[in-house]
Amino acid sequence: MKFLLSPEKMHKIVEIRVIPGEDRDEEIVRQAVARVLGMPPERIVHVGLVRRSIDARHRPVMIQLRVEVHVDEVVPGDPPFVPTYREVTRGEPVIVVGTGPAGLFSALRLIERGFRPIVLERGKRVEERRHDLQQLYRTGQVDEDSNYGFGEGGAGTFSDGKLFTRSGKRGDLRRVLGILVHHGAPATILVDAHPHIGSNRLPRIMVNMRHTIEQCGGEMHFGHRVTDLLLRDRRVAGVLANGHEFLSKRVILATGHSARDVYRMLWRHSIQMLPKEFAVGLRLEHPQELIDRIQYHQSGGRGDFLPAAEYSFAVQVDGRGVYSFCMCPGGVVVPASTAPRQQVVNGMSSSGRNTRWANAAIVTSIGEMELTSLRYPGLFGGMEFQEWLEEEAWKRGGEGLLAPAQRLSHFLEGRLSPHLPRASYKPGVVSSPLHEWLPPLLRQRLHDGLAHFGRKTRGFVTAEALLLGVETRTSSPFRIPRGETRLEHPEVTGLYPCGEGAGYAGGIVSAAMDGERVASIIE
Repeated sequence: MKFLLSPEKMHKIVEIRVIPGEDRDEEIVRQAVARVLGMPPERIVHVGLVRRSIDARHRPVMIQLRVEVHVDEVVPGDPPFVPTYREVTRGEPVIVVGTGPAGLFSALRLIERGFRPIVLERGKRVEERRHDLQQLYRTGQVDEDSNYGFGEGGAGTFSDGKLFTRSGKRGDLRRVLGILVHHGAPATILVDAHPHIGSNRLPRIMVNMRHTIEQCGGEMHFGHRVTDLLLRDRRVAGVLANGHEFLSKRVILATGHSARDVYRMLWRHSIQMLPKEFAVGLRLEHPQELIDRIQYHQSGGRGDFLPAAEYSFAVQVDGRGVYSFCMCPGGVVVPASTAPRQQVVNGMSSSGRNTRWANAAIVTSIGEMELTSLRYPGLFGGMEFQEWLEEEAWKRGGEGLLAPAQRLSHFLEGRLSPHLPRASYKPGVVSSPLHEWLPPLLRQRLHDGLAHFGRKTRGFVTAEALLLGVETRTSSPFRIPRGETRLEHPEVTGLYPCGEGAGYAGGIVSAAMDGERVASIIE
């Protein structure tokens, strides 16, 4: 236990550890703080939570709290962040392509600065998009503009809402979280070590952001797929969407990593793009109760007060990373295809994280060297390899949304699974020898990485765990270059590549921060 003192004020930041459940009892927390400070509890007039995390490294599992303590009197602190938005009906227009976190946060930041965002989204509003997802499950047919990848809020809207990031240096994390709270996110995201909103809550937040943009005078156009960039002497003049010209000398390109037609459109204009490393692999699903027992070191699982347990693994295999990604405790696996003849999986959790399953992507890095060995060279090699994997998985699944799957233990043993455990993936799974048809390079790395995770964590490798194929949309295989300070494409004046699709982010928060950063430098 430790504390930081401000001797000129009766205000302290204290760190304490309590057992699960005690963190919810204000009096127990007050008593613990008093013991650390060596003073009577009566002197402590206020305890405010700053940070909460779980330490499950050893038995017993402990809750670690960082709290703000006021002794004898309440000392005013910094007020919570509240964004200030302006009326921008007459403001200078800036086109924003995409309504993922990069696009929405750039639009909101533009409004703060007095610009009028014109936001173009190929997909539909949240309300209509939800209906299309229901149709996806009923018919197995993918709407190419309205699915788990495309539509209001982008890929994150219906696939989880994890807000943990290691990219704090890229922007103001507290500001991003404050904007989410301002638009309806729970205030707990401001204090949790691994904040999470949930796919059941995120849609309403996206709607509230849309309302803010429209009420301030910005424009939101749904069902507007951008098909061309309007250029004059290598300067942006606007975009073409649904046969209509939208004019502006500034375009923020925040289309996400699945808008493959946008990459091809940029290539037609000879706009420079660069290949970059990305990751592909499989989605791994365990019974949540098993992960609870493993991570909390308790035969009874998580008990009454601990949340569904998470895990994070990483190892180097042949000089390349194999790691878990997008871990969804208490979640489900969903179909993430954005076009016909694709089989793509992803994971999500609701705010309660209360299903019987835990899932995570298990992926490995793929770069130029690997792509050349796989006979996918050149600028579009990474994208073409992704497309090949997705179509092969579609064929192996029976040419539908059925996911090819194999028990984890059987994958490591190199044999077909005659029967499969029950899975959360609603379209269904079909037994497939993943170890045979995955490219040898990919198969061997995943095999060695999973075997390492099993040696590191007893019980992780089991016949009750299921591998589903394929996980290919973790990141973009391209980087669209931009300047270090102006963040503008070096060859096209007024074009601002942004977010995951441009290769500058890797999740909701980092994409949001990148959107804010780009919008903050536009003049």
